[in-house]
Amino acid sequence: MKKCVTVLDYGVGNLFSVSQAFTFCGAEVKLADDAAEIIRADYLVLPGVGAFGDAMTELNRRGFTEPIKRFAASGKPFLGICLGMQMMMESSDEFGRHAGLGLIQGHVQAIPPEDASGLRHKIPHIGWNPLWPGRESPEWKNTVLETVTPGDAVYFVHSFTANCTDSRHSLAETEYAGRRLTAVVKSGPLYGCQFHPEKSGPVGLKIILQFLQL
Repeated sequence: MKKCVTVLDYGVGNLFSVSQAFTFCGAEVKLADDAAEIIRADYLVLPGVGAFGDAMTELNRRGFTEPIKRFAASGKPFLGICLGMQMMMESSDEFGRHAGLGLIQGHVQAIPPEDASGLRHKIPHIGWNPLWPGRESPEWKNTVLETVTPGDAVYFVHSFTANCTDSRHSLAETEYAGRRLTAVVKSGPLYGCQFHPEKSGPVGLKIILQFLQL
């Protein structure tokens, strides 16, 4: 039987690519633009592109915020992608201070414009970068990264980065301009990917397949 994955449609997100990737991995995909569909979901995916504040405004305006929180508390699998991962955190500094969903304790802030040695570098961070285990989450077994090899590259596009209050929630990191940035967050069955698994080739598809096994 196909797994049924609900992808949240709130006017902010790359719905087509995300849906295509999950369909390719054997899932039945439903786009949800109604709060009741969030509660009924078996697997919920929150995509997102653009600015944190605008996206949270849309979630609040459509009445999605509390249903998402109730879904997250249900113990069912949840995946935030790119901006969707950042919105899992408590707050962000992007264009002012904004409250997030608070599914994972932490804050989103701008990637520093200088590298570790003080030299300026390009922002946003765009391109393929490798995944490495988080400092306090060295084991990827029984997670969405179980079939990923440390050093495998995935595709990033972002100017802001999430900082988890508890570093054990940082399942994987990447390195950009000499700095370690959060790449995957985890709290129980709740996952977030700063990169785009739907645009990350075979490695991204491995992650989606493992998510469907949760």
